[in-house]
Amino acid sequence: MELQCPMPQLDFEVITLGHGSGGLLTNKLLETGVFDLLKNEYLDQHHDGATFTLQGPLAFSTDSYVVSPIFFPGGNIGELAVNGTVNDLAMCGAIPRYLSLAFILEEGLMMQDFWKILLSIKFAAERAGVQIVTGDTKVVERGKGDKIFINTSGIGTLHPQAQISKSRVQVGDRILISGNIAAHGIAILSLRQGLQFDSEIQSDTVNLNHTVARLLDQFGEKIHLLHDPTRGGVATVLNEMARDTRLGVEIWQKQLPVAEDVYGACELLGLDPLYVANEGIFMAFVAPEVADAALEMLRADENGAEATIIGEVVAAHPKQVILHSSIGGKRVVNMPLGEQLPRIC
Repeated sequence: MELQCPMPQLDFEVITLGHGSGGLLTNKLLETGVFDLLKNEYLDQHHDGATFTLQGPLAFSTDSYVVSPIFFPGGNIGELAVNGTVNDLAMCGAIPRYLSLAFILEEGLMMQDFWKILLSIKFAAERAGVQIVTGDTKVVERGKGDKIFINTSGIGTLHPQAQISKSRVQVGDRILISGNIAAHGIAILSLRQGLQFDSEIQSDTVNLNHTVARLLDQFGEKIHLLHDPTRGGVATVLNEMARDTRLGVEIWQKQLPVAEDVYGACELLGLDPLYVANEGIFMAFVAPEVADAALEMLRADENGAEATIIGEVVAAHPKQVILHSSIGGKRVVNMPLGEQLPRIC
């Protein structure tokens, strides 16, 4: 979707260092850009922080985004920052409410690029139903950053039916995944390396909080654990869960949802889709008696059309993840030894 909103008229085209933290340029940037575009009753106070009232149990999350390149097929660092923290809260079983937003801008960043990122932040927040209520902006010397780094922190109220914890994972739980894996990491890598494929592989970045809320509305405590397989991919999530619960995991290769073009790119690059980063899918460990119904509900959701059950939790081979291959063999899926794709989020 093309984001349409005219950029404010400013007398500079690139970000430059101001005179101190309260420099004229920084003030112009905030007043005619950030505050005006993202305005709401909390941000309009222009205070050092935001004050608000929330009742009941809360979830809190923070993350920093240093992706390179900052624009990639299917998104950019701005919407990634909003979606990433919104999804982290959703994985806690929370309904995201408020975000903070902090920029570290490198001197020389094009204002036009910064404006596109701001627009993406605005629309991502609107889609997720969250408000950006406080933040910060700093400019560093050229060469001391990489165009733009973003930190977002988020607060949300726990869903009244959420009981999300690794301690609740049980033998027999089915493992659902909400969509195709590995798209984000391959989209970043292909652009970074200048690779071209028959079709453009796009990042899957999207907010998942509405989808998760509907799942919790219907199945509540039968949803034992939620996790988004971002850095380290699906393999890392499964291994961490098996390690921490001292249970085993078995998954089936033929059930793994991988788009044909992504699978082909992984083969070409010598990558295992299980280890490639994602940004717009989540994994759910659910009680076996509701697994089929939860899958049906996910497939009816706009963010779950490719959802599938990829495996189950078992008592055998504790702390290990075993893959049943398409040709009938088995292999251990280990933790990744290092970062296959650095700086993908």
